[in-house]
Amino acid sequence: MQTLVYAFIIVNLALALFEDPAVVPLPIWATSTIEIICLSAFSVRMVHYAKVIPKDKFWKDPKNICIIVVVTLSFIDLTMYGALKSTGYFALRWSRVLRPLLLVNVTEGRQLRRAFRSIRNALPQISYVFLLFMFSVLVFSLVALKLFGKRGLLTIDGSPYFTDYLDIVFDLYVLVTTANSPDVMMPAYNYSVFFTIFFILYIVINTYTFMSFFLAVVYSNYKKHLKEEVRQLVKARRFKMCRAFSLLQEARGEGGEPVVTQAKWNHLVKLVKPNISIAHRELLWSVLDDQNKGHIGKFAFVQLADLLSIQVITVKSQPHPIQIRFPSMYNSPVSRFIRYVVHQRMFVYVYDLIILVNAVFIGLDEENPVVSNAEWGFLALYMLEIILKLYATEPRAFFARHHFWNCRQILDIIFVLRVLRLVRLVDSIKRSDSYSQMLNKSGLFHCCPLQVVYYIFAMVGMELFKGKVQFFEPNSTSRDQEYCGNPLLKGTTFAKLNYCKNNFNNVISSFIVLLELTVVNQCGFTAVTHISARIFFVLFHIVVVIIIINIFVAFILEAFLVEYTIDKSDLQTSLEKKIEELELNVQQYVPFKPAIKLFD
Repeated sequence: MQTLVYAFIIVNLALALFEDPAVVPLPIWATSTIEIICLSAFSVRMVHYAKVIPKDKFWKDPKNICIIVVVTLSFIDLTMYGALKSTGYFALRWSRVLRPLLLVNVTEGRQLRRAFRSIRNALPQISYVFLLFMFSVLVFSLVALKLFGKRGLLTIDGSPYFTDYLDIVFDLYVLVTTANSPDVMMPAYNYSVFFTIFFILYIVINTYTFMSFFLAVVYSNYKKHLKEEVRQLVKARRFKMCRAFSLLQEARGEGGEPVVTQAKWNHLVKLVKPNISIAHRELLWSVLDDQNKGHIGKFAFVQLADLLSIQVITVKSQPHPIQIRFPSMYNSPVSRFIRYVVHQRMFVYVYDLIILVNAVFIGLDEENPVVSNAEWGFLALYMLEIILKLYATEPRAFFARHHFWNCRQILDIIFVLRVLRLVRLVDSIKRSDSYSQMLNKSGLFHCCPLQVVYYIFAMVGMELFKGKVQFFEPNSTSRDQEYCGNPLLKGTTFAKLNYCKNNFNNVISSFIVLLELTVVNQCGFTAVTHISARIFFVLFHIVVVIIIINIFVAFILEAFLVEYTIDKSDLQTSLEKKIEELELNVQQYVPFKPAIKLFD
């Protein structure tokens, strides 16, 4: 059912591909029908949800109210849009900006809401710094007007230089992003070298100092709220585990303390983790019941949630097929030596060196016969590596889920993918697996809000700027190609640099323009609409770059600091000791993997 809910949300969001302005145009009746089906599914889900929880709790939950409001407004907008279009009037799809709110407010979107809470919590502190930053920009703009406005300076396109206050404010705001540097400074610099002092002071104060302040404020605020949120989560988890213990507890003798028996514990773990192996389950029990009493108390039971969160990889212990068929050969001294070498770190380091040398050859001229023939030599070495690993490792273990790089090595045989061999080096770098896990979390929790904001701005941008800029194919003979199909762009830098494909004529091109704005690029939409269009792009920069990107960086900083400063928990240490005690650990080298492995 959760998959079905997300499927309807994705379909609803993807309708922007087929609605006007569309990437693939569909009739209004087709897109409207799909949207009605999606909205009906959300409505049915809310009715069902209202039936299974108390009414007072349902109506006090802002998530439910938000979904009801979004669905209602979407139905109203869809009806009005269809009626206006059918009668030939101009119609605006204003409810499309509300679609991402369904993704945020569904019950299953807890992590996404947590990311948005980080943004909301950071806003008050950011607003104070932002006001100071804007005050600095306004003051510098006023100084620039008085300093340069009456000197008769001209820009490169012949227009007056720094004579309009609002234009100066916008140009200096863009200078903070360095997108118009050094162009904005050159007329003043050409007039006098001393005028560069103004721009140096401006860049030091606003680009470096205030932008650093933003990150510092966001990080400090993020860390403070993260600690409180973690504390609340831990408190709630312990409370729930204590409730579970009270339901499962049994009295141990007359007047004895309540305990949970191993039979009930095993049944509980089977329900919570049905895919867990018997060896893994018995290992967890042996950690909690270290004195072999056959039962555990409340303190040990509460640790179950933390214990289950520790990753343990179970490896099926079974003989190699060659060992079964040719035992004497496989167990010979030469064979044992080969297997010993393959499982050593030096074997991995040697092949890492080979990959680096291969990278140098890939960058050389492939027309050279020495270079082209060397590729066959490298390919032979990679094939030898695969054969040796298959010989030293049982095949099913070799292709197991936690040996992803072994599977990818097979693809190296295809020449097209040979450059990807370099990526394999990442697997040999210490902590790389931990870093990738942290980046996956940051991508999940913070890239989703970024995509939500992108979607909202893309919908607004399409309604504001669709059709204002046209793109012509290179083989087009139309004269309109010179000015992107809009006479207002004649002679502009936007048209001269052939930015015509940077438009809001469909959702894909809108996302690309917004991506360019994220890394700070300029556009010419003020020329084809109104100077107030700058508000849209400045607002996007503030929300995405100053707020969301800084929160993303704050998350990365905190995650890396935690990785470097926090040692293993006592529970994880106890688990590792128990594995060694029972001689269940895998006796082979697996480079820097943070998971615990045991034989089954």
